[in-house]
Amino acid sequence: MLVINGLEELKTYLDKEVGTSEWIEVTQDRVNKFAEATGDHQWIHVDTERAKKESPFRTTIAHGFLTLSLLPKLLNEVLDVQGVKFGLNYGTDKVRFMSPVITGSKVRSKFVFSAYKEVEGGLQATFTATFEREGQAKPVCVAESLMRFYA
Repeated sequence: MLVINGLEELKTYLDKEVGTSEWIEVTQDRVNKFAEATGDHQWIHVDTERAKKESPFRTTIAHGFLTLSLLPKLLNEVLDVQGVKFGLNYGTDKVRFMSPVITGSKVRSKFVFSAYKEVEGGLQATFTATFEREGQAKPVCVAESLMRFYA
């Protein structure tokens, strides 16, 4: 984990990779719980028997938004910004789901500190997250995570 001591130090990491998370398995149970929480029960995510027969992937796949929802957990694994009152998730920009996350596979994310701007009381930081599926070269998702840190 990269520990950053304050906003001025964070600025020195502009355009640099700040870390890569650990792999996390995307189980069918996780997919089912996400479907329950969001109400998105599309068969390609939750119906394993139908997916075996009808899906081009021959199995279920994770919801794109499930993959995206892992972003805060994975970013917190690689980066700790200290010396601030608090940080908060300000949103995401430029989200793209480029390939499916096959249920039962593992994903991780690489993070690059790609931009910042001063905001009243602190700093808005943009981290470009590139999600990878284990054993696959093509990313499954790329998104810009916007964080606000207040001094």
